[in-house]
Amino acid sequence: MMKAELPTTFVFKRPGPSRRFCVAPMMDWSDRHYRFFARLISRRALLYTEMVTTGAIIHGDRSRFLGYNAEEQPLALQLGGSNPAELAICAALAEGAGFAEVNLNVGCPSDRVQNNMIGACLMAHPALVAEGVRAMSNACGLPVTVKHRIGINGHDSYEQLCDFIGQVHEAGCDSFIVHARIAILEGLSPKENRDIPPLRYDVVHQLKSDFPQLEIVLNGGLTDFDVMLDHLRVLDGVMVGREAYHNPYLLAEVDQRFYGDSHTAPDRIAVMAAMRPYIAKHMATGGVMNHITRHMLGLFQGLPGARHFRRQLSSAIHQTDDPLALYDQLLVDMAQRQQARDCSAQQA
Repeated sequence: MMKAELPTTFVFKRPGPSRRFCVAPMMDWSDRHYRFFARLISRRALLYTEMVTTGAIIHGDRSRFLGYNAEEQPLALQLGGSNPAELAICAALAEGAGFAEVNLNVGCPSDRVQNNMIGACLMAHPALVAEGVRAMSNACGLPVTVKHRIGINGHDSYEQLCDFIGQVHEAGCDSFIVHARIAILEGLSPKENRDIPPLRYDVVHQLKSDFPQLEIVLNGGLTDFDVMLDHLRVLDGVMVGREAYHNPYLLAEVDQRFYGDSHTAPDRIAVMAAMRPYIAKHMATGGVMNHITRHMLGLFQGLPGARHFRRQLSSAIHQTDDPLALYDQLLVDMAQRQQARDCSAQQA
Protein backbone atom coordinates (compact mmCIF):
# COMPACT_ATOMS: atom_id res chain seq x y z
CA MET A 1 0.00 0.00 0.00
CA MET A 2 1.39 3.37 -0.96
CA LYS A 3 1.93 5.81 1.86
CA ALA A 4 -0.36 8.83 1.60
CA GLU A 5 1.46 12.09 1.15
CA LEU A 6 0.28 15.39 2.51
CA PRO A 7 -0.33 18.13 -0.05
CA THR A 8 2.53 20.56 -0.24
CA THR A 9 0.29 23.40 0.96
CA PHE A 10 -0.64 21.59 4.19
CA VAL A 11 0.57 23.37 7.32
CA PHE A 12 0.47 21.72 10.72
CA LYS A 13 -1.30 23.99 13.18
CA ARG A 14 -0.07 24.34 16.73
CA PRO A 15 -2.66 24.35 19.49
CA GLY A 16 -3.35 27.95 20.40
CA PRO A 17 -2.73 29.60 23.74
CA SER A 18 -5.63 30.17 26.13
CA ARG A 19 -7.38 33.46 25.45
CA ARG A 20 -9.53 33.35 28.57
CA PHE A 21 -7.73 36.49 29.81
CA CYS A 22 -5.65 38.64 27.47
CA VAL A 23 -3.78 41.92 27.83
CA ALA A 24 -4.46 44.05 24.77
CA PRO A 25 -1.94 45.30 22.24
CA MET A 26 -1.41 48.99 23.06
CA MET A 27 0.72 51.33 20.99
CA ASP A 28 3.61 52.85 22.99
CA TRP A 29 2.54 50.86 26.05
CA SER A 30 2.69 47.09 25.54
CA ASP A 31 6.36 46.99 24.59
CA ARG A 32 8.74 44.27 25.75
CA HIS A 33 9.49 46.08 29.04
CA TYR A 34 5.83 46.33 30.02
CA ARG A 35 5.28 42.71 29.02
CA PHE A 36 8.20 41.49 31.16
CA PHE A 37 6.78 43.48 34.08
CA ALA A 38 3.25 42.14 33.52
CA ARG A 39 4.49 38.56 33.29
CA LEU A 40 6.01 38.84 36.76
CA ILE A 41 2.50 39.45 38.10
CA SER A 42 0.54 36.90 36.05
CA ARG A 43 1.88 33.64 34.66
CA ARG A 44 -1.19 32.84 32.58
CA ALA A 45 -2.49 36.03 30.94
CA LEU A 46 -1.92 36.02 27.18
CA LEU A 47 0.17 39.06 26.27
CA TYR A 48 0.19 40.89 22.93
CA THR A 49 2.85 43.03 21.31
CA GLU A 50 2.18 46.52 20.11
CA MET A 51 0.92 46.52 16.55
CA VAL A 52 3.85 46.11 14.16
CA THR A 53 3.32 46.91 10.49
CA THR A 54 4.30 44.42 7.84
CA GLY A 55 6.51 47.05 6.23
CA ALA A 56 8.46 47.59 9.44
CA ILE A 57 9.18 43.88 9.75
CA ILE A 58 10.04 43.26 6.11
CA HIS A 59 12.16 46.37 5.57
CA GLY A 60 13.22 47.33 9.11
CA ASP A 61 15.15 45.94 12.06
CA ARG A 62 13.64 42.50 12.62
CA SER A 63 15.48 41.95 15.88
CA ARG A 64 13.76 45.06 17.20
CA PHE A 65 10.27 44.34 15.90
CA LEU A 66 10.26 40.58 16.54
CA GLY A 67 12.45 40.52 19.64
CA TYR A 68 11.11 39.67 23.08
CA ASN A 69 12.19 38.13 26.37
CA ALA A 70 11.54 34.40 26.68
CA GLU A 71 9.84 35.08 30.02
CA GLU A 72 7.03 36.95 28.22
CA GLN A 73 5.49 33.79 26.75
CA PRO A 74 2.72 33.06 26.00
CA LEU A 75 3.01 36.01 23.63
CA ALA A 76 1.12 36.94 20.46
CA LEU A 77 2.37 39.20 17.67
CA GLN A 78 -0.10 41.74 16.33
CA LEU A 79 0.38 42.71 12.70
CA GLY A 80 -0.84 45.78 10.86
CA GLY A 81 -1.22 45.41 7.12
CA SER A 82 -3.49 44.38 4.27
CA ASN A 83 -1.22 43.03 1.55
CA PRO A 84 -1.70 39.24 1.64
CA ALA A 85 1.81 38.44 0.39
CA GLU A 86 3.39 40.69 3.02
CA LEU A 87 1.15 39.31 5.75
CA ALA A 88 2.20 35.78 4.76
CA ILE A 89 5.89 36.68 4.99
CA CYS A 90 5.40 38.21 8.43
CA ALA A 91 3.32 35.29 9.70
CA ALA A 92 6.09 32.89 8.73
CA LEU A 93 8.64 35.12 10.44
CA ALA A 94 6.45 35.26 13.55
CA GLU A 95 6.41 31.48 13.70
CA GLY A 96 10.17 31.36 13.26
CA ALA A 97 10.58 33.84 16.11
CA GLY A 98 8.57 31.59 18.43
CA PHE A 99 5.38 33.59 18.95
CA ALA A 100 2.34 31.67 20.19
CA GLU A 101 -0.14 33.42 17.88
CA VAL A 102 -0.27 35.95 15.08
CA ASN A 103 -3.09 38.52 15.19
CA LEU A 104 -4.30 40.89 12.49
CA ASN A 105 -5.32 44.41 13.52
CA VAL A 106 -8.70 45.36 12.04
CA GLY A 107 -9.64 47.67 14.90
CA CYS A 108 -7.28 50.66 15.07
CA PRO A 109 -9.09 53.86 14.00
CA SER A 110 -6.02 56.10 13.64
CA ASP A 111 -5.78 58.32 10.56
CA ARG A 112 -2.13 57.36 10.23
CA VAL A 113 -2.91 53.70 9.65
CA GLN A 114 -6.10 54.23 7.60
CA ASN A 115 -4.03 55.87 4.88
CA ASN A 116 -2.06 52.63 4.55
CA MET A 117 -5.13 50.35 4.60
CA ILE A 118 -4.43 49.16 8.13
CA GLY A 119 -6.77 48.80 11.06
CA ALA A 120 -10.50 49.46 11.38
CA CYS A 121 -10.95 50.76 7.82
CA LEU A 122 -10.49 47.15 6.69
CA MET A 123 -13.90 46.27 8.10
CA ALA A 124 -15.27 47.77 4.88
CA HIS A 125 -13.20 45.21 2.92
CA PRO A 126 -13.98 41.76 4.34
CA ALA A 127 -12.82 39.96 1.20
CA LEU A 128 -9.38 41.57 1.47
CA VAL A 129 -9.14 40.66 5.18
CA ALA A 130 -10.15 37.11 4.32
CA GLU A 131 -7.48 36.94 1.62
CA GLY A 132 -4.88 38.13 4.12
CA VAL A 133 -5.97 35.63 6.76
CA ARG A 134 -5.87 32.80 4.22
CA ALA A 135 -2.35 33.77 3.17
CA MET A 136 -1.20 33.94 6.79
CA SER A 137 -2.77 30.58 7.64
CA ASN A 138 -1.12 28.94 4.63
CA ALA A 139 2.25 30.42 5.52
CA CYS A 140 2.54 29.34 9.16
CA GLY A 141 1.42 26.84 11.75
CA LEU A 142 0.41 29.47 14.27
CA PRO A 143 -3.19 30.26 15.15
CA VAL A 144 -4.25 33.30 13.10
CA THR A 145 -6.67 35.58 14.95
CA VAL A 146 -8.35 38.89 14.13
CA LYS A 147 -9.03 41.84 16.43
CA HIS A 148 -11.78 44.12 15.14
CA ARG A 149 -14.63 46.48 16.00
CA ILE A 150 -18.34 45.69 15.76
CA GLY A 151 -18.41 48.04 12.77
CA ILE A 152 -17.32 51.38 11.36
CA ASN A 153 -19.38 54.38 10.35
CA GLY A 154 -21.15 53.49 7.14
CA HIS A 155 -20.66 49.76 7.76
CA ASP A 156 -22.22 49.29 11.17
CA SER A 157 -25.19 47.00 10.68
CA TYR A 158 -25.27 43.60 12.37
CA GLU A 159 -25.70 41.96 8.97
CA GLN A 160 -22.46 43.55 7.74
CA LEU A 161 -20.67 42.41 10.90
CA CYS A 162 -21.88 38.84 10.37
CA ASP A 163 -20.77 38.97 6.74
CA PHE A 164 -17.31 40.10 7.87
CA ILE A 165 -17.07 37.30 10.46
CA GLY A 166 -18.34 34.71 7.99
CA GLN A 167 -15.90 35.57 5.21
CA VAL A 168 -12.89 35.76 7.54
CA HIS A 169 -13.84 32.51 9.27
CA GLU A 170 -14.10 30.70 5.94
CA ALA A 171 -10.56 31.90 5.19
CA GLY A 172 -9.17 30.14 8.26
CA CYS A 173 -9.80 32.27 11.35
CA ASP A 174 -11.57 30.64 14.28
CA SER A 175 -10.80 33.23 16.98
CA PHE A 176 -12.14 36.78 16.93
CA ILE A 177 -11.31 39.47 19.48
CA VAL A 178 -14.18 41.93 19.32
CA HIS A 179 -13.99 45.51 20.58
CA ALA A 180 -17.62 46.19 21.45
CA ARG A 181 -17.75 49.66 19.86
CA ILE A 182 -17.96 50.88 16.30
CA ALA A 183 -15.08 53.03 15.08
CA ILE A 184 -15.91 56.45 13.68
CA LEU A 185 -13.17 57.03 11.14
CA GLU A 186 -13.82 60.71 10.44
CA GLY A 187 -13.99 63.33 13.15
CA LEU A 188 -12.86 61.35 16.19
CA SER A 189 -9.34 60.77 17.47
CA PRO A 190 -8.19 57.28 18.46
CA LYS A 191 -8.64 58.30 22.11
CA GLU A 192 -12.19 59.53 21.45
CA ASN A 193 -12.93 56.30 19.60
CA ARG A 194 -12.15 54.41 22.81
CA ASP A 195 -14.73 56.42 24.75
CA ILE A 196 -17.42 58.12 22.67
CA PRO A 197 -19.01 55.31 20.64
CA PRO A 198 -21.23 53.39 23.08
CA LEU A 199 -20.25 49.91 24.26
CA ARG A 200 -22.52 47.22 22.80
CA TYR A 201 -21.72 44.06 24.72
CA ASP A 202 -25.08 42.68 23.59
CA VAL A 203 -23.84 42.63 19.99
CA VAL A 204 -20.81 40.54 20.96
CA HIS A 205 -23.01 38.12 22.91
CA GLN A 206 -25.25 37.80 19.86
CA LEU A 207 -22.23 36.96 17.71
CA LYS A 208 -21.42 34.04 20.02
CA SER A 209 -25.01 32.87 19.76
CA ASP A 210 -24.96 33.06 15.96
CA PHE A 211 -21.43 31.64 15.59
CA PRO A 212 -21.17 29.14 18.48
CA GLN A 213 -18.34 27.24 16.79
CA LEU A 214 -16.05 30.31 16.95
CA GLU A 215 -13.97 31.60 19.83
CA ILE A 216 -15.25 35.07 20.71
CA VAL A 217 -13.14 37.25 23.02
CA LEU A 218 -14.61 40.49 24.38
CA ASN A 219 -12.65 43.75 24.45
CA GLY A 220 -13.59 47.31 25.39
CA GLY A 221 -14.23 49.10 28.69
CA LEU A 222 -13.51 46.09 30.91
CA THR A 223 -12.26 46.97 34.41
CA ASP A 224 -14.09 44.75 36.92
CA PHE A 225 -13.28 41.05 37.30
CA ASP A 226 -16.78 40.11 38.46
CA VAL A 227 -18.23 41.70 35.33
CA MET A 228 -15.66 39.92 33.15
CA LEU A 229 -16.41 36.55 34.72
CA ASP A 230 -20.09 37.16 34.12
CA HIS A 231 -19.35 37.72 30.42
CA LEU A 232 -17.45 34.43 30.42
CA ARG A 233 -20.69 32.60 31.12
CA VAL A 234 -21.42 33.28 27.44
CA LEU A 235 -18.14 34.24 25.79
CA ASP A 236 -14.76 32.50 25.54
CA GLY A 237 -12.40 35.18 26.79
CA VAL A 238 -11.82 38.79 27.72
CA MET A 239 -9.15 41.25 26.67
CA VAL A 240 -8.22 44.13 28.98
CA GLY A 241 -6.25 47.15 27.85
CA ARG A 242 -5.94 50.45 29.69
CA GLU A 243 -6.93 49.05 33.09
CA ALA A 244 -4.14 46.47 32.93
CA TYR A 245 -1.69 49.27 32.15
CA HIS A 246 -2.75 51.94 34.63
CA ASN A 247 -3.51 49.45 37.41
CA PRO A 248 -1.15 46.57 36.58
CA TYR A 249 -1.36 44.79 39.92
CA LEU A 250 -4.90 43.71 39.08
CA LEU A 251 -3.11 40.98 37.09
CA ALA A 252 -2.19 39.38 40.43
CA GLU A 253 -5.69 37.87 40.64
CA VAL A 254 -5.89 36.62 37.06
CA ASP A 255 -4.28 33.20 37.47
CA GLN A 256 -6.49 32.20 40.36
CA ARG A 257 -9.80 33.75 39.28
CA PHE A 258 -9.66 32.98 35.56
CA TYR A 259 -7.58 29.80 35.47
CA GLY A 260 -8.07 28.25 38.92
CA ASP A 261 -4.35 28.22 39.68
CA SER A 262 -3.40 27.84 43.33
CA HIS A 263 -0.02 29.60 43.37
CA THR A 264 0.32 32.88 45.23
CA ALA A 265 1.14 35.91 43.11
CA PRO A 266 4.18 37.96 44.18
CA ASP A 267 3.41 41.04 46.23
CA ARG A 268 4.23 44.50 44.90
CA ILE A 269 7.57 44.67 46.71
CA ALA A 270 8.62 41.32 45.24
CA VAL A 271 7.69 42.61 41.77
CA MET A 272 9.80 45.72 42.32
CA ALA A 273 12.73 43.59 43.49
CA ALA A 274 12.40 41.25 40.51
CA MET A 275 12.49 44.20 38.10
CA ARG A 276 15.75 45.49 39.55
CA PRO A 277 18.17 43.10 37.73
CA TYR A 278 16.19 43.55 34.52
CA ILE A 279 16.57 47.33 34.81
CA ALA A 280 20.28 47.03 35.61
CA LYS A 281 20.87 44.80 32.58
CA HIS A 282 19.05 47.24 30.32
CA MET A 283 21.12 50.15 31.60
CA ALA A 284 24.36 48.19 31.25
CA THR A 285 23.71 47.93 27.51
CA GLY A 286 23.13 51.67 27.17
CA GLY A 287 19.39 51.73 27.86
CA VAL A 288 17.63 54.41 29.86
CA MET A 289 15.92 53.42 33.10
CA ASN A 290 12.78 55.38 32.28
CA HIS A 291 12.18 53.15 29.25
CA ILE A 292 11.18 50.50 31.78
CA THR A 293 9.98 52.32 34.88
CA ARG A 294 7.44 54.43 32.96
CA HIS A 295 5.38 51.24 32.72
CA MET A 296 5.49 50.66 36.48
CA LEU A 297 3.92 53.92 37.68
CA GLY A 298 0.58 52.32 38.58
CA LEU A 299 2.01 49.44 40.62
CA PHE A 300 0.85 50.91 43.95
CA GLN A 301 -2.35 52.49 42.65
CA GLY A 302 -4.90 53.00 45.41
CA LEU A 303 -2.41 52.49 48.25
CA PRO A 304 -0.74 55.01 50.60
CA GLY A 305 2.55 56.10 49.06
CA ALA A 306 1.36 55.68 45.46
CA ARG A 307 1.91 59.35 44.68
CA HIS A 308 5.43 59.25 46.16
CA PHE A 309 6.21 56.16 44.07
CA ARG A 310 4.98 57.79 40.86
CA ARG A 311 6.80 61.05 41.56
CA GLN A 312 10.10 59.30 42.18
CA LEU A 313 9.91 57.24 39.01
CA SER A 314 8.52 59.95 36.74
CA SER A 315 10.34 63.08 37.99
CA ALA A 316 13.14 62.44 40.47
CA ILE A 317 14.62 59.75 38.24
CA HIS A 318 15.58 62.45 35.71
CA GLN A 319 17.28 64.61 38.35
CA THR A 320 19.80 62.13 39.70
CA ASP A 321 23.15 60.89 38.46
CA ASP A 322 22.48 57.44 39.92
CA PRO A 323 18.96 56.29 39.03
CA LEU A 324 19.62 52.74 40.24
CA ALA A 325 20.46 54.06 43.71
CA LEU A 326 17.22 56.03 43.64
CA TYR A 327 15.35 52.85 42.67
CA ASP A 328 17.00 50.92 45.51
CA GLN A 329 16.02 53.59 48.04
CA LEU A 330 12.50 53.65 46.67
CA LEU A 331 12.30 49.89 47.08
CA VAL A 332 13.29 50.29 50.74
CA ASP A 333 10.75 53.10 51.21
CA MET A 334 7.88 51.12 49.70
CA ALA A 335 8.81 47.99 51.67
CA GLN A 336 8.68 49.97 54.90
CA ARG A 337 5.29 51.38 53.97
CA GLN A 338 4.01 47.87 53.25
CA GLN A 339 5.33 46.60 56.61
CA ALA A 340 3.54 49.46 58.34
CA ARG A 341 0.29 48.56 56.54
CA ASP A 342 0.70 44.91 57.49
CA CYS A 343 1.28 45.79 61.14
CA SER A 344 -1.77 48.03 61.20
CA ALA A 345 -3.87 45.28 59.65
CA GLN A 346 -2.74 42.77 62.27
CA GLN A 347 -3.53 45.15 65.11
CA ALA A 348 -6.98 45.98 63.77
